[in-house]
Amino acid sequence: MYTLIISLIVIYILIIIFLNFYQRKIIYHPFINSYSQTHKEFTFKEVFIKTNDNLKLKGWFHEKDIKNKKTLVFFHGNAGDLTNRVYKLNVLKNLDINFLILAYRGFSGNLGKPSEQGLYEDARSSLRWLNEIGVEDNKIIIYGESLGTSVAVEVSQNKKFSGIILESPFTSMSKIGKKHYPIFPVDLILKDKFNTLSKLKNIKSPTIVLHGKQDKIVPFAMGKEIFDKLDAPKFSYFTEQDDHMMEFDEEMFKNLKFFIDQLI
Repeated sequence: MYTLIISLIVIYILIIIFLNFYQRKIIYHPFINSYSQTHKEFTFKEVFIKTNDNLKLKGWFHEKDIKNKKTLVFFHGNAGDLTNRVYKLNVLKNLDINFLILAYRGFSGNLGKPSEQGLYEDARSSLRWLNEIGVEDNKIIIYGESLGTSVAVEVSQNKKFSGIILESPFTSMSKIGKKHYPIFPVDLILKDKFNTLSKLKNIKSPTIVLHGKQDKIVPFAMGKEIFDKLDAPKFSYFTEQDDHMMEFDEEMFKNLKFFIDQLI
């Protein structure tokens, strides 16, 4: 019995060491694509956006009229390349807006390795790029998908963006980690905190929260808590059947259009 206990303790410690060194491999999955729809129903030009740490990040820019129409910037989740979002972009193009989707460092062939601070820099770089081509903050709509919701909230603090869209948001990476790895000391070893909840007090732009009640990755309760804690003008689109990646169907389109039409 003594030998068994010692063996279990050693195994437990080894797993913690593994999680400590390889946790970013667990969080970020650049090469896992979940969707096969690659037929693009929108026009775009490929752009390369320079970061302050001298990376050049690939993005797609769909331009209709940057002077008179709003521009949505899309911060994607923790898995897959740009083509993994084609089915969403095919819907967004019908909203009569410009949009930019950026691939983070380490994604879609970009150099660099993803990290919390790295993703924040990537997002800020895309916003600087939009400013440089003449898109002012009050004409920008921030869109965050899953992990990208935390990125969206980070860069939206104390800013006057036209609006913010949060799809399947989570309160913090620590709480997600504890949900999936409850027997390990997540708070002790976690490097990328992505603490969304603590930043909501700094969000001033109108925000819509999208979340499906069947989400098996981020509990719906987290999206509801995000919504409840927002002090900014807020809207919600909560569905009974959607899982983590929500259906971009007619109802989704109607709700997104209604929200965007309300923005000044």
